[in-house]
Amino acid sequence: MTSGLASLHPAYFALVMATGIVSIACRLTGLSALAAPLLWLNTVFFIGLWALTLLRIARFPAEVAGDLLDHGRSVGFFTAVAATCVMGSQWLIVAGAWGIAALLWTIGTILWAAITYTVFAVLTIKSEKPTLAEGIHGGWLVSVVAAQSVAVLGTQLADGFGVRAPHVLLSCLVMWLGGGMLYIWIISLIFYRYTFFVMLPSDLTPPYWINMGAVAISTLAGALLVLAAPLAPLLRDVLPFVKGLTLMFWATATWWIPMLVILGFWRHVYRRFPLKYDPLYWGAVFPLGMYTVATVRLAQAIDAPVLLIIARVFVFVALAAWTATLVAWIRQSIGDITSRRRARSAVT
Repeated sequence: MTSGLASLHPAYFALVMATGIVSIACRLTGLSALAAPLLWLNTVFFIGLWALTLLRIARFPAEVAGDLLDHGRSVGFFTAVAATCVMGSQWLIVAGAWGIAALLWTIGTILWAAITYTVFAVLTIKSEKPTLAEGIHGGWLVSVVAAQSVAVLGTQLADGFGVRAPHVLLSCLVMWLGGGMLYIWIISLIFYRYTFFVMLPSDLTPPYWINMGAVAISTLAGALLVLAAPLAPLLRDVLPFVKGLTLMFWATATWWIPMLVILGFWRHVYRRFPLKYDPLYWGAVFPLGMYTVATVRLAQAIDAPVLLIIARVFVFVALAAWTATLVAWIRQSIGDITSRRRARSAVT
């Protein structure tokens, strides 16, 4: 148990991200009976992961510092921001709990500022760095997801702030644009790494699906800003620009889906890379749910109900991926417990 806590991956909050967005997707596509149970289950996941994370920080500060200095693992800390804000969106949409959502938005915003400038400052000034091929991966785009999750939740909460709604929406617009620019920077490096360096099956870790997920949540944030335009004169002034950029984000997310399926086939079928549970697979489930939700909101924002056909199909893909990953997690946990018991029996 102690060794497991010491090695707990900072990206494990993707479990909350995945469960939360699948719950919201169910709520928006007519599967409301599943949304509420997933909300309560996700609340347990959220509280449990924060308890384990805080305990790990207290008991294993050296391991936490090591993660922060690691180009591969440090970006996993951004999942804490995204999980907090997705949890807030889930409480708001599924349960209508504005107060809880506003509290989580405040916490998420503070976490975003602290983690963003800590992680990128540390990775910038550290003396020893990996090559681009060794250091960059899809998980870096969780930094984009974190920023956009703050924009998404803030935009949904804006109406409840009354006369201050325009100020809230201005901050969300700035966060959305900044997150979009960050996506362009990082995806350029990732695409360069994909096409100009040799790729091994082991290089295509599950977070490569965040290539799509990060731009899908950018679509969602943009669509919500379009829908919130009546609340803020500035948004009305830039509405054509916001609509156009949002549609571009959705088109980019859609482009990634066949490419990622092909790469997954090459990895697991052609190259026969073993498919087994990894906590990073939650980072592959999240984009599927996010694409569903983003497509629903885009359909509303640009008055294109035909897009809802896509969302009603994708929600089942997201549910299937979430269920498969949960079952694999439970099976591995049972296997780990059994192995520890056998080890203790052998010692005694």
